[in-house]
Amino acid sequence: MPEPLRWLIGRIALAVLVIWAAATLTFAGLQAIPGDPARAIAGGVAATSSPQVLAQIRAEYGLDSPVHVQYARFLGRLAHGDLGTSYQQHRPVRALIAEQLGPTIELAVGGLVLGLALSVAVAVCTAQRPRTRALARAAEFTALSMPTYWVGFVLLALFSFHWQLFPVVGETGLRGLTLPWLTLAVAVAGVLSQVTRDGLEAALEQPFALSVRARGATELRVRVRHALRHAAAPVLTLSGWMLGNLLGGVVVVETVFARRGLGQLLVTAVRGRDYPVVTGTVMLTAAVFAVISIVLDQLYRLVDPRIREVAR
Repeated sequence: MPEPLRWLIGRIALAVLVIWAAATLTFAGLQAIPGDPARAIAGGVAATSSPQVLAQIRAEYGLDSPVHVQYARFLGRLAHGDLGTSYQQHRPVRALIAEQLGPTIELAVGGLVLGLALSVAVAVCTAQRPRTRALARAAEFTALSMPTYWVGFVLLALFSFHWQLFPVVGETGLRGLTLPWLTLAVAVAGVLSQVTRDGLEAALEQPFALSVRARGATELRVRVRHALRHAAAPVLTLSGWMLGNLLGGVVVVETVFARRGLGQLLVTAVRGRDYPVVTGTVMLTAAVFAVISIVLDQLYRLVDPRIREVAR
Protein backbone atom coordinates (compact mmCIF):
# COMPACT_ATOMS: atom_id res chain seq x y z
CA MET A 1 0.00 0.00 0.00
CA PRO A 2 1.41 3.45 -0.91
CA GLU A 3 2.61 5.48 2.07
CA PRO A 4 0.25 8.47 1.47
CA LEU A 5 -2.77 6.15 1.36
CA ARG A 6 -1.66 4.29 4.47
CA TRP A 7 -1.18 7.60 6.27
CA LEU A 8 -4.63 8.83 5.21
CA ILE A 9 -6.35 5.64 6.36
CA GLY A 10 -4.61 5.88 9.72
CA ARG A 11 -5.64 9.49 10.19
CA ILE A 12 -9.25 8.76 9.23
CA ALA A 13 -9.36 5.85 11.69
CA LEU A 14 -8.03 8.14 14.43
CA ALA A 15 -10.63 10.78 13.53
CA VAL A 16 -13.42 8.20 13.78
CA LEU A 17 -12.11 7.17 17.20
CA VAL A 18 -12.10 10.78 18.38
CA ILE A 19 -15.66 11.34 17.19
CA TRP A 20 -16.80 8.10 18.85
CA ALA A 21 -15.18 9.17 22.13
CA ALA A 22 -16.86 12.57 21.93
CA ALA A 23 -20.22 10.91 21.21
CA THR A 24 -19.80 8.51 24.15
CA LEU A 25 -18.84 11.27 26.59
CA THR A 26 -21.74 13.41 25.38
CA PHE A 27 -24.21 10.57 25.85
CA ALA A 28 -22.86 9.81 29.32
CA GLY A 29 -22.96 13.47 30.29
CA LEU A 30 -26.55 13.89 29.17
CA GLN A 31 -27.55 10.73 31.05
CA ALA A 32 -25.96 12.12 34.22
CA ILE A 33 -27.91 15.40 34.11
CA PRO A 34 -30.69 15.36 36.72
CA GLY A 35 -34.24 15.65 35.47
CA ASP A 36 -36.59 14.00 33.03
CA PRO A 37 -36.04 14.67 29.32
CA ALA A 38 -39.70 13.84 28.71
CA ARG A 39 -40.72 16.94 30.64
CA ALA A 40 -38.49 19.09 28.47
CA ILE A 41 -40.02 17.57 25.35
CA ALA A 42 -43.56 18.05 26.61
CA GLY A 43 -42.94 21.59 27.71
CA GLY A 44 -43.34 21.77 31.46
CA VAL A 45 -46.80 22.34 32.93
CA ALA A 46 -48.70 19.90 30.74
CA ALA A 47 -46.18 17.18 31.44
CA THR A 48 -46.27 17.77 35.20
CA SER A 49 -50.04 17.28 35.38
CA SER A 50 -50.27 14.33 33.00
CA PRO A 51 -48.19 11.21 33.72
CA GLN A 52 -49.84 9.54 30.73
CA VAL A 53 -48.35 12.14 28.40
CA LEU A 54 -44.92 11.62 29.94
CA ALA A 55 -45.19 7.85 29.51
CA GLN A 56 -46.24 8.26 25.88
CA ILE A 57 -43.31 10.58 25.18
CA ARG A 58 -40.83 8.20 26.81
CA ALA A 59 -42.12 5.35 24.67
CA GLU A 60 -42.07 7.43 21.48
CA TYR A 61 -38.49 8.65 21.98
CA GLY A 62 -37.20 5.37 23.44
CA LEU A 63 -36.45 6.96 26.80
CA ASP A 64 -38.01 4.01 28.63
CA SER A 65 -35.43 1.60 27.21
CA PRO A 66 -32.33 0.46 29.13
CA VAL A 67 -29.32 2.76 28.91
CA HIS A 68 -27.28 0.38 26.77
CA VAL A 69 -30.14 0.13 24.26
CA GLN A 70 -30.44 3.92 24.13
CA TYR A 71 -26.67 4.14 23.60
CA ALA A 72 -26.74 1.64 20.73
CA ARG A 73 -29.60 3.52 19.06
CA PHE A 74 -27.75 6.77 19.61
CA LEU A 75 -24.61 5.51 17.87
CA GLY A 76 -26.67 3.95 15.09
CA ARG A 77 -28.39 7.26 14.33
CA LEU A 78 -25.07 9.10 14.35
CA ALA A 79 -23.55 6.53 11.98
CA HIS A 80 -26.35 7.32 9.52
CA GLY A 81 -25.95 11.08 9.98
CA ASP A 82 -29.20 11.39 11.92
CA LEU A 83 -28.81 13.92 14.73
CA GLY A 84 -32.43 13.64 15.79
CA THR A 85 -35.17 16.21 16.15
CA SER A 86 -35.09 19.29 18.35
CA TYR A 87 -37.25 18.96 21.47
CA GLN A 88 -38.02 22.68 21.45
CA GLN A 89 -38.37 23.56 17.78
CA HIS A 90 -39.53 20.14 16.54
CA ARG A 91 -37.28 20.35 13.50
CA PRO A 92 -34.34 18.17 12.39
CA VAL A 93 -31.17 19.14 14.22
CA ARG A 94 -29.20 18.98 10.97
CA ALA A 95 -31.42 21.70 9.50
CA LEU A 96 -31.05 23.92 12.57
CA ILE A 97 -27.26 23.55 12.57
CA ALA A 98 -27.07 24.15 8.82
CA GLU A 99 -28.95 27.43 9.24
CA GLN A 100 -26.61 28.70 11.96
CA LEU A 101 -23.33 27.23 10.75
CA GLY A 102 -22.64 29.82 8.04
CA PRO A 103 -22.63 32.90 10.32
CA THR A 104 -20.48 31.08 12.88
CA ILE A 105 -17.91 29.96 10.28
CA GLU A 106 -17.84 33.48 8.87
CA LEU A 107 -17.19 34.90 12.32
CA ALA A 108 -14.62 32.31 13.46
CA VAL A 109 -12.59 32.15 10.24
CA GLY A 110 -12.55 35.93 9.88
CA GLY A 111 -11.36 36.36 13.47
CA LEU A 112 -8.66 33.73 13.02
CA VAL A 113 -7.39 35.18 9.73
CA LEU A 114 -7.28 38.70 11.16
CA GLY A 115 -5.54 37.47 14.32
CA LEU A 116 -3.03 35.47 12.29
CA ALA A 117 -2.25 38.48 10.08
CA LEU A 118 -1.73 40.68 13.13
CA SER A 119 0.50 38.10 14.82
CA VAL A 120 2.71 37.65 11.74
CA ALA A 121 3.08 41.40 11.33
CA VAL A 122 3.98 41.88 14.99
CA ALA A 123 6.44 38.95 14.97
CA VAL A 124 8.22 40.10 11.80
CA CYS A 125 8.56 43.64 13.15
CA THR A 126 9.72 42.73 16.66
CA ALA A 127 11.84 39.57 16.34
CA GLN A 128 15.44 40.14 17.57
CA ARG A 129 14.62 43.78 18.35
CA PRO A 130 14.69 44.05 22.16
CA ARG A 131 12.86 47.36 22.60
CA THR A 132 9.94 46.69 20.29
CA ARG A 133 9.81 43.09 21.49
CA ALA A 134 9.34 44.24 25.08
CA LEU A 135 6.49 46.53 24.05
CA ALA A 136 4.92 43.75 22.00
CA ARG A 137 5.12 41.29 24.90
CA ALA A 138 3.39 43.76 27.20
CA ALA A 139 0.62 44.25 24.65
CA GLU A 140 0.29 40.47 24.15
CA PHE A 141 -0.04 39.73 27.86
CA THR A 142 -2.58 42.53 28.16
CA ALA A 143 -4.61 41.07 25.29
CA LEU A 144 -4.55 37.61 26.88
CA SER A 145 -5.61 38.93 30.28
CA MET A 146 -8.72 40.68 28.98
CA PRO A 147 -11.96 38.63 28.84
CA THR A 148 -13.46 38.39 25.37
CA TYR A 149 -16.75 39.94 26.40
CA TRP A 150 -14.92 42.94 27.91
CA VAL A 151 -12.96 43.49 24.69
CA GLY A 152 -16.23 43.42 22.78
CA PHE A 153 -17.87 45.94 25.10
CA VAL A 154 -14.87 48.28 24.87
CA LEU A 155 -14.86 48.13 21.07
CA LEU A 156 -18.59 48.78 20.99
CA ALA A 157 -18.25 51.72 23.38
CA LEU A 158 -15.46 53.32 21.35
CA PHE A 159 -16.27 52.57 17.73
CA SER A 160 -20.06 52.29 17.83
CA PHE A 161 -21.37 54.51 20.61
CA HIS A 162 -18.64 57.17 20.82
CA TRP A 163 -17.26 57.55 17.29
CA GLN A 164 -20.20 55.84 15.53
CA LEU A 165 -17.94 54.26 12.92
CA PHE A 166 -19.55 50.81 13.05
CA PRO A 167 -23.10 49.63 13.70
CA VAL A 168 -24.05 48.39 17.15
CA VAL A 169 -26.07 45.38 15.96
CA GLY A 170 -28.06 44.22 12.99
CA GLU A 171 -25.77 44.84 10.02
CA THR A 172 -24.58 41.70 8.24
CA GLY A 173 -22.00 43.14 5.85
CA LEU A 174 -18.32 43.90 6.35
CA ARG A 175 -19.03 46.82 8.68
CA GLY A 176 -21.13 44.59 10.89
CA LEU A 177 -18.40 41.94 11.06
CA THR A 178 -15.41 44.20 11.70
CA LEU A 179 -15.82 44.60 15.46
CA PRO A 180 -16.70 40.92 16.13
CA TRP A 181 -13.69 39.87 14.06
CA LEU A 182 -11.44 42.27 15.93
CA THR A 183 -12.78 41.03 19.27
CA LEU A 184 -11.80 37.46 18.42
CA ALA A 185 -8.52 38.52 16.77
CA VAL A 186 -7.21 40.24 19.92
CA ALA A 187 -6.94 36.99 21.88
CA VAL A 188 -5.76 35.02 18.84
CA ALA A 189 -2.98 37.51 18.09
CA GLY A 190 -1.95 37.57 21.75
CA VAL A 191 -1.08 33.87 21.58
CA LEU A 192 0.10 33.43 18.00
CA SER A 193 2.40 36.45 17.93
CA GLN A 194 4.45 35.06 20.82
CA VAL A 195 4.78 31.63 19.20
CA THR A 196 5.54 33.12 15.78
CA ARG A 197 8.20 35.46 17.15
CA ASP A 198 9.92 32.68 19.14
CA GLY A 199 10.04 30.46 16.06
CA LEU A 200 11.18 33.33 13.88
CA GLU A 201 14.01 34.28 16.23
CA ALA A 202 15.19 30.67 16.35
CA ALA A 203 15.11 30.46 12.53
CA LEU A 204 17.05 33.71 12.14
CA GLU A 205 19.91 32.18 14.14
CA GLN A 206 20.23 29.25 11.74
CA PRO A 207 23.07 29.05 9.17
CA PHE A 208 20.68 29.36 6.23
CA ALA A 209 19.72 32.88 7.37
CA LEU A 210 23.38 33.95 7.35
CA SER A 211 23.79 32.41 3.91
CA VAL A 212 20.75 34.28 2.54
CA ARG A 213 22.02 37.56 3.97
CA ALA A 214 25.43 36.91 2.40
CA ARG A 215 23.75 36.67 -0.99
CA GLY A 216 22.48 40.22 -0.57
CA ALA A 217 18.88 39.65 0.52
CA THR A 218 17.25 42.39 2.53
CA GLU A 219 16.40 41.77 6.17
CA LEU A 220 12.67 41.87 5.40
CA ARG A 221 13.09 39.23 2.69
CA VAL A 222 15.10 37.02 5.02
CA ARG A 223 12.35 37.20 7.62
CA VAL A 224 9.30 36.85 5.39
CA ARG A 225 10.55 34.67 2.55
CA HIS A 226 12.86 32.28 4.40
CA ALA A 227 12.72 32.35 8.21
CA LEU A 228 8.94 32.63 8.53
CA ARG A 229 8.43 29.29 6.80
CA HIS A 230 10.62 27.54 9.35
CA ALA A 231 8.53 29.05 12.16
CA ALA A 232 5.24 27.94 10.60
CA ALA A 233 4.78 24.46 12.11
CA PRO A 234 3.84 25.48 15.69
CA VAL A 235 1.78 28.36 14.32
CA LEU A 236 -0.19 25.94 12.14
CA THR A 237 -0.82 23.71 15.15
CA LEU A 238 -2.16 26.55 17.26
CA SER A 239 -4.14 28.04 14.36
CA GLY A 240 -5.93 24.76 13.74
CA TRP A 241 -6.69 24.33 17.43
CA MET A 242 -7.92 27.91 17.68
CA LEU A 243 -10.20 27.57 14.66
CA GLY A 244 -11.90 24.55 16.17
CA ASN A 245 -12.09 26.31 19.51
CA LEU A 246 -13.53 29.46 17.94
CA LEU A 247 -16.20 27.47 16.10
CA GLY A 248 -17.32 26.03 19.40
CA GLY A 249 -16.79 29.11 21.52
CA VAL A 250 -18.02 32.20 19.70
CA VAL A 251 -21.09 32.28 21.91
CA VAL A 252 -19.72 35.24 23.88
CA VAL A 253 -19.10 37.34 20.79
CA GLU A 254 -22.43 36.36 19.26
CA THR A 255 -24.13 37.42 22.49
CA VAL A 256 -22.30 40.74 22.84
CA PHE A 257 -22.97 41.72 19.24
CA ALA A 258 -26.42 40.08 19.05
CA ARG A 259 -25.43 37.87 16.12
CA ARG A 260 -27.06 34.61 15.11
CA GLY A 261 -24.97 31.45 15.03
CA LEU A 262 -24.19 28.13 16.68
CA GLY A 263 -23.34 29.82 19.96
CA GLN A 264 -26.82 31.23 20.40
CA LEU A 265 -28.35 27.93 19.25
CA LEU A 266 -26.32 26.02 21.85
CA VAL A 267 -27.17 28.40 24.71
CA THR A 268 -30.88 28.15 23.93
CA ALA A 269 -30.63 24.37 23.75
CA VAL A 270 -28.82 24.07 27.08
CA ARG A 271 -31.34 26.32 28.81
CA GLY A 272 -34.24 24.32 27.39
CA ARG A 273 -32.59 20.90 27.90
CA ASP A 274 -32.82 20.31 24.16
CA TYR A 275 -30.48 17.31 24.18
CA PRO A 276 -30.45 16.52 20.44
CA VAL A 277 -29.31 20.05 19.60
CA VAL A 278 -26.60 19.92 22.28
CA THR A 279 -25.43 16.56 20.98
CA GLY A 280 -25.43 17.74 17.36
CA THR A 281 -23.36 20.80 18.20
CA VAL A 282 -20.82 18.75 20.15
CA MET A 283 -20.55 16.22 17.32
CA LEU A 284 -19.98 19.01 14.82
CA THR A 285 -17.21 20.47 16.95
CA ALA A 286 -15.54 17.05 17.31
CA ALA A 287 -15.75 16.46 13.56
CA VAL A 288 -14.24 19.89 12.87
CA PHE A 289 -11.30 19.16 15.18
CA ALA A 290 -10.76 15.78 13.50
CA VAL A 291 -10.80 17.26 10.00
CA ILE A 292 -8.53 20.13 11.03
CA SER A 293 -6.05 17.62 12.47
CA ILE A 294 -5.85 15.75 9.15
CA VAL A 295 -5.47 18.97 7.17
CA LEU A 296 -2.75 20.24 9.50
CA ASP A 297 -0.76 17.03 9.19
CA GLN A 298 -0.82 17.42 5.41
CA LEU A 299 0.18 21.08 5.67
CA TYR A 300 3.17 20.09 7.81
CA ARG A 301 4.38 17.93 4.97
CA LEU A 302 4.07 20.81 2.53
CA VAL A 303 5.72 23.38 4.80
CA ASP A 304 8.57 21.20 6.10
CA PRO A 305 10.00 18.66 3.61
CA ARG A 306 11.85 16.95 6.47
CA ILE A 307 8.56 15.48 7.67
CA ARG A 308 8.00 13.87 4.28
CA GLU A 309 11.49 12.36 4.41
CA VAL A 310 10.92 10.88 7.87
CA ALA A 311 7.59 9.39 6.79
CA ARG A 312 9.14 7.52 3.84
